[in-house]
Amino acid sequence: MKLDEIQIRDPFVFVEDGKYYLYGSTDTDIWRSKGVGFTCYVSRDLREFDCLGNVFDRPQGYWGKINFWAPEMHKYKGKYYLFASFKAEGVCRGTAVLKADRPEGPFRPWSERALTPPDWECLDGTLYTENGLPYLVFCHEWVQVGDGEILAVRLSDDLSCAIDEPRLLFTASRANWVREVKHSSGVIGFVTDGPNMFRAPDGKLFMLWSSLSPSGYAIGAAVSSDGTLFGKWTQLPEPLFDKDGGHGMIFRDLNGKLLLTIHQPNHTPDERAKFFEVEYKNGVLKVV
Repeated sequence: MKLDEIQIRDPFVFVEDGKYYLYGSTDTDIWRSKGVGFTCYVSRDLREFDCLGNVFDRPQGYWGKINFWAPEMHKYKGKYYLFASFKAEGVCRGTAVLKADRPEGPFRPWSERALTPPDWECLDGTLYTENGLPYLVFCHEWVQVGDGEILAVRLSDDLSCAIDEPRLLFTASRANWVREVKHSSGVIGFVTDGPNMFRAPDGKLFMLWSSLSPSGYAIGAAVSSDGTLFGKWTQLPEPLFDKDGGHGMIFRDLNGKLLLTIHQPNHTPDERAKFFEVEYKNGVLKVV
């Protein structure tokens, strides 16, 4: 398959053994239909992809029923973990963990429920480790709090549960490029979604995250003052990309080049994964 043939939101790329594994929100209608699972695609050149089929299928009795969103695949202590968002009627959306022995899956439920607080509407959790300790970085949804939040919570060593209270890192309104929006429920506020961590070659710690700008869906970044998760986060003054695309992450290709992947456009069923070269020079991160 060509990249432009793959309907996918929230793309995430994992590189291992000369292969690129592409994960994302792949249900045909992720907004209204029952959740089915997550499909994975594999490539050696980021142009031609083979479909591996579903690496996760919702098992009977699984708590998540709808909105199977934003799977991120992380290798941790020799095993492979999908961090993904799920929701059910009367149950808040949250990030749960699935586990497999291979990047091709099959992935099985690992956390008993969501790692995020049960009475919070949350999404887009990503795994980040610092000083050997695992953390979940995630969004507390703007539809519940108005000014969308990004927080971090310490995880157990086996990634099966949260073992501390979430700590606020920043809110969406801290970025001057973010515009206020109104939800169909009447809530007015600022969106946060898709946080992902990037450690620059000089040690600086960046967090990519997405929101709505005056130009539409966009992806921006914040930088930690001391290179740690709980340092002071300063927002870059302009988004990295604001042409109706976002929810991205940065990875190195097989030649060592930095690439950003996002989905664009931001409407179903036309969303596709896109790749852009990223330049990091003199402490400045930008899309080429």
